[in-house]
Amino acid sequence: MENTLKIEFNQLLEKASAGAFSADFLEVLTNRFPGEVIFSTSFSYEDQVVTHQIKNLDIDIFTLDTGRLFEQTYETWTSSRAFFKKNIKAYYPDPESLQQFVSENGPDSFYQSVEKRKACCNIRKVIPLKRALQGYKVWITGLRSEHSAGRKEMPQLEWDPDHQIIKFHPILHWTTEQVTDYVKTHHLPYNHLHKKGFVSIGCEPCTRAIKEGEDFRAGRWWWEDADKKECGLHVHQ
Repeated sequence: MENTLKIEFNQLLEKASAGAFSADFLEVLTNRFPGEVIFSTSFSYEDQVVTHQIKNLDIDIFTLDTGRLFEQTYETWTSSRAFFKKNIKAYYPDPESLQQFVSENGPDSFYQSVEKRKACCNIRKVIPLKRALQGYKVWITGLRSEHSAGRKEMPQLEWDPDHQIIKFHPILHWTTEQVTDYVKTHHLPYNHLHKKGFVSIGCEPCTRAIKEGEDFRAGRWWWEDADKKECGLHVHQ
């Protein structure tokens, strides 16, 4: 299965490279892998743009509910279901693993060390992600190269060996202005925390608004070194 899918990935990469990534490449993927394409949303500006682009395509949508999200994120989730008229499947942490971790370390142990923060992310996000991607061959994301230095050279179409899946980032090279203009033009629902300086929105205790001049990811895990600010969902080769 892996070798066959990697061959198909290389064929797709060759096709995409020949004509760049045209606007209908999402449709190319859904036609090639019917019922096997999925999109992960956290209801960010970017994810709302992608949801609008795929709303009429055969692409499933899921989100990871860590149990520590902002109330505004849940509000955006509700309004998105009504606006896009798409089911959004929710994946949650394993209750026994989470119960053991919190019981042993406390509810806010992620502030104590990078190791504990990553362990928390692993239980609340990484393991549920693996369940969400099972049975699919293509994973669509709302990642943009401006998000972090590590994503500057990221390919728009890539092979994810950890999850054995093809990943496609349709708005990877969009600017922040392009994203916000799209949201405004199409009157898309959005998380109102964006208007309060929250750029990258994750779990409530791990996210703050950024200050003028700060990096895009400065509001995530702000107590850690900048080079450690990944939760393990997106590992690039």
